[in-house]
Amino acid sequence: MFLCFDYNIVLYHNKGSDVVMTKWNDLEQKALKIIAGEGEEGVLQSKLWSKMGASSREGSRISIKLEKKGLIHRTRELSNGRWTYRLYSSRKPLSMDSIVGCPCLTCEESILCESEGSVSPNTCEKITEWIHSLLQDADKYSSL
Repeated sequence: MFLCFDYNIVLYHNKGSDVVMTKWNDLEQKALKIIAGEGEEGVLQSKLWSKMGASSREGSRISIKLEKKGLIHRTRELSNGRWTYRLYSSRKPLSMDSIVGCPCLTCEESILCESEGSVSPNTCEKITEWIHSLLQDADKYSSL
């Protein structure tokens, strides 16, 4: 899934569906930014509406819309003796960890590197070895 939040327009791709361009209202966009900003802990639906200055009715409708679009997921939770939902972003934040150790970052020939050139990522042994090591690490963790 990928998202673009600029200019109140969202582009998203979800599990094989086509890219969809949707005009968002300001409250939906604001809600998604707050939810995404809460990270893995998520945010209680009741707390979100107070942060947004929205009514609980507006908030419930927005969270249902975002959930139907696959942008968030909700889990029911008892908080202060009342049932509410905890909202989580379906989108994971980007991390620099994904490129740590990439040989391209320190390669002396990177200025010459291009897809059809004499130095190419298509034929580079260093990058191939690095990718294989990432795949091996992923296999180790997925089998746990």
